[in-house]
Amino acid sequence: MASLEHAARVRRLYKLIFRVHRALPPELRIMGDNYARDEFKRHKKCNPEEAKIFLNEWTDYAITLAKQMKPLQQVKKKKVGEYLDPQLLDHMTDEQLVQLYELHKAATEPTSKSDIEDKK
Repeated sequence: MASLEHAARVRRLYKLIFRVHRALPPELRIMGDNYARDEFKRHKKCNPEEAKIFLNEWTDYAITLAKQMKPLQQVKKKKVGEYLDPQLLDHMTDEQLVQLYELHKAATEPTSKSDIEDKK
C-alpha cells in the first residue's frame, strides 16, 4: 500500500514540474523538461532514504519556480531560479558536481546567432 502511495506522489510531483515549466521561456522549458525527465528516470530505483531527499528537493524546486512564475513576481524581479547554497556542494558526489557544471554550461551558452553576436 505504501508503495502505491509513493508512486502516486512521485507521479503528481512529476506532472506538477512539467506544468510549472510551461511558464518558462521555450529554451529553459526544453532544458528543464529534459533534465527533470532524466533525473526522475535516474532515481527510479533508489533506496527509500535517497527517494525522500530526492522528492523533497524537487518539491522545493517546483514550489520556488511556481512562485517565481507568478505574473506579479515576474514583473517585479524578471528572474528565474535561485542561487545554490555553497555548502550543498560539500555534500555532492563528483558525478553530481560534473552534472551541475554541465547544466551550468548548457544554461549559459548562446542559443542563437544573435546571442553569439551579442557576446562579441
